[in-house]
Amino acid sequence: MAVQLLTIDGQYDFCDPNGALFVQGADKDMSRLSKMVRENIPQISAIHATLDSHHPVHIAHPVWWKDSKNQHPSPFTVINVDDVENGTWKAYNPNMQQWSLDYVKSLKDNCRYVLCIWPPHCLIADMGFTIVPELREAFLIWETTFKKLNYVPKGSCVYTEHYSAVRADVEYPGDPTTMLNTQVINMLKTGQDILVTGEALDFCVANTIRDIANEFSEDEVKKFVLLEDACSCVNAPGLENLGDDFVNEMTAKGMQISKTTEYFK
Repeated sequence: MAVQLLTIDGQYDFCDPNGALFVQGADKDMSRLSKMVRENIPQISAIHATLDSHHPVHIAHPVWWKDSKNQHPSPFTVINVDDVENGTWKAYNPNMQQWSLDYVKSLKDNCRYVLCIWPPHCLIADMGFTIVPELREAFLIWETTFKKLNYVPKGSCVYTEHYSAVRADVEYPGDPTTMLNTQVINMLKTGQDILVTGEALDFCVANTIRDIANEFSEDEVKKFVLLEDACSCVNAPGLENLGDDFVNEMTAKGMQISKTTEYFK
C-alpha cells in the first residue's frame, strides 16, 4: 500500500515548549509521530515535511505595523480592513502602506483568515526553524532505507502569510513561491492514503488540506487520513473553533480519522 506522510511544520518554534510559538501539546504530538515513523518505515512510501520559513520583517510580525503612537501590535492582534482604512494600524514603512491595505482587502475577498499578528517564529537558519530532534531522528532513519524526504518550504515572501503548504494566502506578483505548488499536489495524488499530521491543526494544517482538496477529485479527498493524536490547535483568542470547523468540514467530504497507534494495525 502506497502510504504517504504529510507532516506540517514539525519545527522547534511550534513543537518545543521553549519555542517562540509553542502549540500546546505539539511536543507530545511529535513524540507519537516519531514513534510511528520508526516502527513503520517499510510501510511509508513517501514523506513530505513542510517548513515554515520566515524573515524577521514580515507582514504578520509586529515589526510590520504601528499605531498612532508608533507602537507595534502585540502578538495575536487581529487586523482587518477597517483597522487599516481608519488608521488604527499602518505599515511602519510608508512604502508598504498601499500593499498592506490591498493585502487585508484580498484576505477578506478570498475568504482567507483575517490577518493575525504572530510572534516572530521559524526564522530562516535560526534554531526555531529546525525540525524537532526526535522527529528529525526518525526522518533520518527512514531516509537511510534509500528514500528521499521531500522538504517543502513556505513563508519566505515577506508580503504575505503562507499558512498553506501549497499556496500563500495572497499571491505576491512576481514571486512564484506564493503560487500554487502543483508539484507537491501531484506527488500526493500518487498515494493510496495520505496521513495528515502537524501543527497547527487550526491554521497551517487546515489551510494546507483545504487547498490540496480543492485540486483533488471527490474520491481523492477520501485519501486523507487525519492522525488526530499528531496535531494540536493554537486556539488563538477569538478563533477557538477553527480546528473543529476544519475537521467537520473535511470529514463531511470524506477525510478519515485515525491515530498514530491505530492506523498501521
